Amino acid sequence: MTRIGYAAGAFDLFHIGHLNILRMARERCDYLIAGVVSDELCLATKGLEPVVPLRERLEIVGSLGCVDRAVAETKPDRVDTWRDVGFNVFFKGDDWRGTPKGLELERRFAEVNVEVVYFPYTMHTSSTKLREALQALNTPRPVQALQTSN
Repeated sequence: MTRIGYAAGAFDLFHIGHLNILRMARERCDYLIAGVVSDELCLATKGLEPVVPLRERLEIVGSLGCVDRAVAETKPDRVDTWRDVGFNVFFKGDDWRGTPKGLELERRFAEVNVEVVYFPYTMHTSSTKLREALQALNTPRPVQALQTSN
């Protein structure tokens, strides 16, 4: 059976953690579909709009050699996405492993014969950390008075 993999993410402020997930996913399937979460769905699920618009994130992710197809993920229910896209392996960062959301995802995918495979989460780099660094750069700093010596 052909292993069709699906790896979803916002892929905003694309970084090495994103690339690692997609490379590891590609090594474990015959065909890799990357689901790029839409701006609206990011806002609904994370409370933040991506910095990079969906069209550009799709182009970046779709141009990677390890990705066979990039699609916009617009539905909050991953089983609905499975019905639309068609895959039999779902890849996720291991920060979901053992959590209520992760266990529910595993249960629901098991019902439709989709395997869930977890990968190590890249702790040292994240879009959240990059966003915070950019925000810090754009935050005005108080001006300190120069001391003069008499």
